[in-house]
Amino acid sequence: MFSPHSIESAYCFFHQKWRVYQYSNSPQQKEEIEYAIASYVESMNSKLYAQLANGRTDFLLSHSTFSSDIASAVAALEAML
Repeated sequence: MFSPHSIESAYCFFHQKWRVYQYSNSPQQKEEIEYAIASYVESMNSKLYAQLANGRTDFLLSHSTFSSDIASAVAALEAML
């Protein structure tokens, strides 16, 4: 359904950003990561994003749910590898 490259690219990017976000104590750094992910979402495979989002239009784009969204995205992408 998706190219292995699009899954691997998204997984690598999200996983790396999630690991930093998880352990960061810097609100500015967390905000920068949220912005980087939102920018990535704009250019990623739209069908892959739609599957990860499962109907949520604000998936990975809302500050209030970002932490759980990114964790969910990483887990889903890892399962696809």
